[in-house]
Amino acid sequence: MKQWRVAILGAGIGAQHLDAFALLPEHFEVTVLCDRDTARAIALAEGCAGIQVEPELQQVLRRTDIDIIDICLPPAMHAPIALQAMAAGKHVICEKPMATSVLEGVQMQRASAEYKRVLNPVFQYRYGHSITQLQALIDADLAGRPLAGACETHWNRTAEYYANPWRGSWAGERGGAIVTHAIHSHDLISRFFGAITQVSAMLDTRVNPIETDDCAALSFATESGALVTSSVTLGAAGDTSRIRLVFDELTVESAREPYAPGQQPWVFQARDTSQQVQVDQCLAAVGEPDPKQQGYAGQFSALAAHLAGEQSDMVSAHDGLRSLELIAAIYESARSGVRMALPLDLSLSICEDWSAGRIVSD
Repeated sequence: MKQWRVAILGAGIGAQHLDAFALLPEHFEVTVLCDRDTARAIALAEGCAGIQVEPELQQVLRRTDIDIIDICLPPAMHAPIALQAMAAGKHVICEKPMATSVLEGVQMQRASAEYKRVLNPVFQYRYGHSITQLQALIDADLAGRPLAGACETHWNRTAEYYANPWRGSWAGERGGAIVTHAIHSHDLISRFFGAITQVSAMLDTRVNPIETDDCAALSFATESGALVTSSVTLGAAGDTSRIRLVFDELTVESAREPYAPGQQPWVFQARDTSQQVQVDQCLAAVGEPDPKQQGYAGQFSALAAHLAGEQSDMVSAHDGLRSLELIAAIYESARSGVRMALPLDLSLSICEDWSAGRIVSD
């Protein structure tokens, strides 16, 4: 079994990636931690045998003993570095958002095909015991047709959070709460209800004095025909993420854990109470949670399976591109007041740059 050698770029969220790789030593070996803040990188690498700290990206890309570049850097750096990495023959894991425009995402997808390198956008919410249980119910024909859904991304972000200079700005984050916080819940909607096909959006900045949005009221239509609402704020008393999915035979409500709702128990309720026994039996048959299949570790396990040529539920470059189109459509709908259809026409100006420096129409 091949062990893939990984370089993590960024010692911030990269710390969580490092912990996940440590659960999968049969598949991955983290050999390099790259961060210009060498003191932070050294502190993170301390106690991890064999990890070298390197402050310069180009030195990392030139190394022939690295198979995978794991990008855990501010959003504006994602696409340029991913393109360099794939051109250098590396597979790429990329934190969300995969890019800061739709056309950048298209470039990345094309580079992945051209260089025959895997591009694996990070959507770790897809990997959790309750997610596996829901998929088992769908596979057993116990869920039925998607009808409607709702998601809440109600978090608390104060001035301290925005003290980091790239946060809350168009230049640094290229977007607000819909890019940095709600993106995961919206991905789960697509995961179970199919691609989002129509978007209507209202956005505002109501919590902190930042350039970008921190509140949103959104409505979606999906490929399955299901209708979904999404409520987003960064001014809540605490951090909660909740998803409610209504199928015509099953209603599902997630846990509220903000960073990994799929790893906590969900509620699965049959519409026909006589079917609840079958639902419960199906849930029990899934077995106990496996730490290697949860969150980031689950995401990386799926990548390892794909690289080994096995059947896998790996997040694809197409999934990442679809999420970028949704972001662009949300901003355009909020600014124009028009309901947007997806997929987008790539000739639209919002595909080149959705960060037009304003949130709503004048």
